[in-house]
Amino acid sequence: MKYVTIFGSSRLDDTNIHYKKAYEIAAALAKAGYGVITGGAGGIMEAANRGAFEAGGESIGYNVVLPNEQHPNSYCSAVVTMDNLRDRKHALIKDSSAFIILPGGFGTLDEVFEVMTLAQTKIKEHKVVFVQSEFWSLLFEFFKRLADDGLIDYDSEFYRLIDDVDEILEFIKS
Repeated sequence: MKYVTIFGSSRLDDTNIHYKKAYEIAAALAKAGYGVITGGAGGIMEAANRGAFEAGGESIGYNVVLPNEQHPNSYCSAVVTMDNLRDRKHALIKDSSAFIILPGGFGTLDEVFEVMTLAQTKIKEHKVVFVQSEFWSLLFEFFKRLADDGLIDYDSEFYRLIDDVDEILEFIKS
C-alpha cells in the first residue's frame, strides 16, 4: 500500500473549510487505495484521519507528547506515540510517497520545508500538493522570488498548488 501524509493545523474544528477539505481529500485517497498518515491530533489531522477512516481506509496517526496538548483523535486505525517532534516528523515523512499540505502554522511550515528540501535534493523523491490556493499564494510568490534570485532552482516538477480533489489524485498518481 502507498501512503500519503497530510499536514495542517491542529487548531481548526469541523466547521472550518480547511477541515472539510482535508476530510474530502482523505476520503478520496482512501477510496483510491492509499493509506493516510497524519500527526494524529485534532484539526486538519483529525479531519484527514476521519475522512480515511470513514471511507474504510487505513488511517494512521503519529502522535507526540506535548505539555497540555495533543491527544490522539479517535479516527486512527493505528496510533504511534512519539517522544519528540523530530522523531515524529521523521516518521510522518519516511513511508509516504506524497504529501498534502493544508493551512497550518509553524509546525506545518517546518514539515513543508523538510519535504520540499528532501524532494528538491532528490534525497527522497515524492509529490507535494499545497491545497487552498488563496492561503498558499504568498508562499508560492516567495518560492518564485527565491528562484529569481538564484537561491533555489525553480523545480516545480514535484510540487503543485491544486484545490480540486480529482486533480490532486491525478498528480499524486503521475
